Amino acid sequence: MTQPQSPQQLSFELPSKPALGRDDFFVSPGNAVAVATIESATPWPGGKLVLCGPAGSGKTHLSHVWAGLSGASVIQAGDLAGADIPALADGPVAVENVPGIAADIPAQNALFHLHNLALAQGNAILLTGRAAPNLWALSLADLQSRVMAAHVVTLAPPDDALLAAVLTKLFNDRQVIPKPDVIPYLVAQIERSFEAAAAIVDALDRAALTQGRTVSRPLAAHLIAEARENG
Repeated sequence: MTQPQSPQQLSFELPSKPALGRDDFFVSPGNAVAVATIESATPWPGGKLVLCGPAGSGKTHLSHVWAGLSGASVIQAGDLAGADIPALADGPVAVENVPGIAADIPAQNALFHLHNLALAQGNAILLTGRAAPNLWALSLADLQSRVMAAHVVTLAPPDDALLAAVLTKLFNDRQVIPKPDVIPYLVAQIERSFEAAAAIVDALDRAALTQGRTVSRPLAAHLIAEARENG
């Protein structure tokens, strides 16, 4: 099928081994500020940045893009309690899914020390989460206040062009080639969200494999109708 006229396509958090290089990221009005901030050579205010947006919007992808540019380490917030914090703080570091440790005191303590040590050594820190940081509800008040002091950039829900690119990349990551009319049909029919795109591609991939069929518009229409009946 004909792909969007851009060398960049979006890749995001999937179980199907998405590509995470800069050339695989589709830039749209909804994420252009985030991309420019990640790629900028200008230091972030206070040396730290919060990147937030819906599930699958590209937070992990951009964390890895930044890591490639800066030499940063990338770690899940839930893994911090057992991590070597001084070693992580010895360079730039990206910490993903910080809201996921809202009730995890050991992980929050580790992030608090990582934050302070990294910044004291002049190393930048990137934090990610779905919601804005004022909604992260971290139980360690000192950590929550430091998070809220960070500069924030947000990845927006997709417009038509971005949703088409998301669907294209999802199929590519699964090595699935849909019929040419499938992606325009899905853009018109599914909920305008990254999660909905991931769900329909997963359902189509599974159905096509189970039934020995190609990913076609009739198959997509059947699955969408079935989901609406059951939903």
